[in-house]
This record gives sequence, structure tokens and C-alpha cells, in this order.
Amino acid sequence: MSVHSEIKKITTETLRKMKFDKEKITMLTAYDFTTAKMVDAGGVDSILIGDSAANVMAGFETTLPITLDQMIYHTQCVVRGVERALVVADLPFGTYQSNPEKALESAVRMMKEGGAHAIKIEGGKEIEDSIRKIVNAGIPVCGHLGLTPQSIYQFGTYKVRAKEDAEAEKLIADCKLLEELGCFAIVLEKIPAALAKRASESISIPTIGIGAGQDCDGQVLVYHDMVGMNQGFSPKFLRRYLDLYTEVTGAVSQYVKDVKSSDFPNEKESY
Repeated sequence: MSVHSEIKKITTETLRKMKFDKEKITMLTAYDFTTAKMVDAGGVDSILIGDSAANVMAGFETTLPITLDQMIYHTQCVVRGVERALVVADLPFGTYQSNPEKALESAVRMMKEGGAHAIKIEGGKEIEDSIRKIVNAGIPVCGHLGLTPQSIYQFGTYKVRAKEDAEAEKLIADCKLLEELGCFAIVLEKIPAALAKRASESISIPTIGIGAGQDCDGQVLVYHDMVGMNQGFSPKFLRRYLDLYTEVTGAVSQYVKDVKSSDFPNEKESY
């Protein structure tokens, strides 16, 4: 897709209309200007600055250590590279759970300093007051239910969530609550496909799945996983569209050989 002046920006309303029209929504993560530019040019509908930056950019084991300042920095970088996609940024762990005032303050900073178009936060009824406060301030909120990585130490595992009836019913109730509170979309992570279908059909706002089957209104993947930069991470839900790890290490290896053998730079590459 060529980038030109007539590009129609994707908004939260666009996503709602896509669900209504039964057009699937596409979302990928990005954490820097160059990647955001490529992902946007590829035609994705929404770009998520995920707190997964803690894993793929900073090398942490969980998403917990990343700070609001760091997430704002990544968001600023992404926004500069985007012309079309809706930019959604995660509020990191500890910036919204404790009280609604802190949640609103964090969201305002992400919008004003980061330049995000919307924010995403994890949880349902537990964070009801925070969501209400942020939405009432006019900030678009995307929910996140199912496997919520910021709660990893509570769960103790990254396995599929909501397999038991009680947890499944809570998820459906939380979906309806998030819609009532004014969220514009909900990410559903690692839940049974049948439950994701039921959740998607029970609300009028879009669901965006990751490991939640094909009946969600859209799909999201982590860019680094999708293009095969990571070798060790191979969950069932991941489809790799490139093997960049092999391509890049091969290119670096060739560069090292060429420099060592004095093949690079050659006459044509010298002034």
C-alpha cells in the first residue's frame, strides 16, 4: 500500500464499523519509528505499543518491569512513523490498578506526552473505577481479558485461561461490563476459541484475539514473533511470516567475512 495524502486515518469508530460490517480487524505491535513505518505501510488497522516491549526490546522475563516513562518513549517513537493506523498504547503494571486518580493521571500522560490515540489496560470488574474515570475524561480505552500477563505471578502460568465454567462466566460478564463502561474494543488472550466466539457475539464492540481462535472480530500478534526475530518463543497460536533471525544472522556473518577478507569495501564502495 502506497502512503499518500488521501490516506484515511483509522479511528475507534472505524473499528466499531468494521465489526458491524463483519470486516476483520488487524493489529500488530511496534515499539520504534522504523518498524511502525513499515507496519503502517503494510496496511495494518491498528498498532499496539505493548508492554511486551519489556520482553522483546529490553530482555525482561515478564512485562512487569517496564515503566510509564519507558512506554511513553516507545509510543512517541511509534507515533512519528504512523500515518494511517490507530495507535493504542499499554499502560504498564502499577500505573492504574491502585486507584482511579493514578489511572487517569497515567492515561493523560500517555495521550499528552506519548501521543497515543487510545490506551489499553488489563482486567475487568477489579479495575472498573479506573476504566470509568479514564473514559469519562474522554480517553478511548481498549480492555484486555483472558490471560493478562501483568498478573502472571497471580496466575503462575502462561497457560490458556477460562477453561473452567466459573472463570468463563466471569470473562463474559467482564466483557459486558467493559462495553457498558465505554471501552471501544477488548483484547482476548489465550482463551478457548468457543468462549471467544461467545464473548464476541455477546457484545457490540470489537474483540481482538491472540490465541483465541478465528471468531474474534480481529487478531493481534507481536511483530517480533510474527517476523521470526525470536527463535525460542513458539506458542501454538503463532504463525511466523518470516524467519528474520536466520536472515539477519546470515547477513551479519557474511558482513564479518567480507570485512575480514578485505572484500568490503571494494573500489565501487570507496570514494
